[in-house]
Amino acid sequence: MSKIFVLDTSVLLFDHNAILNFQDNNIVIPITVLEELDNFKIGNDTKNFEAREVIRNLDKLAEHNGLNEWISLGDHLGKLKIFNSQAENLVNDAEKIYGKGKGDHKIINAALDLKSKSKRAKVVLVTKDINLRLKAKALGLDAEDYLTGRVEDVGSVSEGFEEFNNLDAEIIARLYNEKSIKENNILNGNKIANGYYVLNNCTQSALVRYNEETDEIVRIDKNYAYGIKPKNAEQTFAVDALLNDDIKLVALQGVAGTGKTLLALAAALEQMSKYEQIILSRPIVPLSNRDIGFLPGDAEDKISPYMMPLWDNLKFIKKQYKENSRKSIAIEQLQKEGKIEVTALTFIRGRSLSNVFFIVDEAQNLTPHEIKTIITRAGEGTKIIFTGDIHQIDSPYMDEKSNGLTYIIDRLKGQPLFAHVKLQKGERSELANLANNLL
Repeated sequence: MSKIFVLDTSVLLFDHNAILNFQDNNIVIPITVLEELDNFKIGNDTKNFEAREVIRNLDKLAEHNGLNEWISLGDHLGKLKIFNSQAENLVNDAEKIYGKGKGDHKIINAALDLKSKSKRAKVVLVTKDINLRLKAKALGLDAEDYLTGRVEDVGSVSEGFEEFNNLDAEIIARLYNEKSIKENNILNGNKIANGYYVLNNCTQSALVRYNEETDEIVRIDKNYAYGIKPKNAEQTFAVDALLNDDIKLVALQGVAGTGKTLLALAAALEQMSKYEQIILSRPIVPLSNRDIGFLPGDAEDKISPYMMPLWDNLKFIKKQYKENSRKSIAIEQLQKEGKIEVTALTFIRGRSLSNVFFIVDEAQNLTPHEIKTIITRAGEGTKIIFTGDIHQIDSPYMDEKSNGLTYIIDRLKGQPLFAHVKLQKGERSELANLANNLL
């Protein structure tokens, strides 16, 4: 049976190209969705850019056709139309059951109306809103999440490093003597570009990275980064990836207090002579999803509370040195000259990022499309670091399988320009570890 997918507003705001990702099935957009897109079209948040792009795409499709009739989306794709439902005489009327005037209920009714009129096609409501899916299913309507960009096997994303035990003592000895050795199946076929491993024998261990280009295992030392020393194996791996000029994109995943942002910033400062600017940024996800417009002050004042964790990390690094020390003064000078910039991701859009060390904090709150947009802004000499915890997502329309951080780890794993490190051990305090482990 062919399918007709009814798209909710949340899907189009998540991915403005969503209508092209349903193969040869037909797409219906309820007219209520157009009304909601109109409400989102003004503003500088990502959802506003997405809304405007969707509207432009629909306008191009309607250039020579009316949208109330089926329009072809292209070769090997289905058709699309805008559906203006009257929703009369429905067996299950969402507005009568759940309440009148809410856009979600009108969208459910449009799908129910379409289902009653489409005898030869299965009608499926597609939405990123979990509660809307539940409401639709309660009325006998098929409802699904938008699956493009969704990673089903999160287990592989959650892996940090791999450990090999009971290795020949000669292998460990050679690594300490020669720094790097040929892989020669030491990793049992599990080798991956820029993969990190712990090699053990009965008395000694070595931290290593696999270099795909030379097919070698390279021993990793605990290197300081601007006064910050790694406290465990994962942090050692992270610093290695952050300081490696051949790795242009790094994903640091881990719970709060594992040192993701601190290590990234310390590594940026350690290499400040290589880059024209250090940019620290994060998406703004206001508490309770309230718009930041209610906050007093100008744009900088509004975003300042959300940027405080980044400033806190910078202050911590400065405290590693005396106030009048050369390195402390260097940080202050970089700030005065604008070579260290802390800003919201909203203000990054449209900029060209050349010769920049770019740190994106809380990347789990970005969509796959947003992550892609950021990476495609990278010019020559730029290194991008994404940090975050895929289990701590503030957006109501994403989860551990559909967020941008999970997406790039899954898609780019094994690429020579990319490295992923999972930080597992909290180093902030015993109290923070207690909360992470037991609460």
